Amino acid sequence: MTIERFPVEATHTMMFARAIGDPNPAFADPESPEAAAVGGVVAPPTFAMAGFQFDPDNPLRPKPGQPWFGSGREPSGEQREGGGVLHAEQVFEYHQPLRVGMVLTTTERAGRTWDKQSRSGATLHFSETITEFRDAGSDELVVTATMVGVKTEPAAESKD
Repeated sequence: MTIERFPVEATHTMMFARAIGDPNPAFADPESPEAAAVGGVVAPPTFAMAGFQFDPDNPLRPKPGQPWFGSGREPSGEQREGGGVLHAEQVFEYHQPLRVGMVLTTTERAGRTWDKQSRSGATLHFSETITEFRDAGSDELVVTATMVGVKTEPAAESKD
């Protein structure tokens, strides 16, 4: 994910907190003791992933007038090549609170890769994608998100 501008807005953080079922007032109410304790309204821990909606190249984001893989019962036109990658793990490292009012930028880089054999003999190819979220105003690092994806290569059939 590479985005030029990801605004952290009060309504967005409140709705995100509601969507994940977290009633912590620090995510919505600037007058609450919880928000005061952390210096103002902050975003929920996994909120950085909402930045994907600001990525114009996000394959899961619909583009009007273009085929979209979508999430419905039937694909709506776009075909994925070579199968998909399973989102196996997500880790967030916070370097400072993610505050309402920040505007974030991102950079993405590849991390480690490794293989494992499954019980069925398939090869599991693991790879990390590391996204750094920075405060556009100060260029300070706010969050580092590490996503681990896995792609399966079926076991070779024996020719006995």
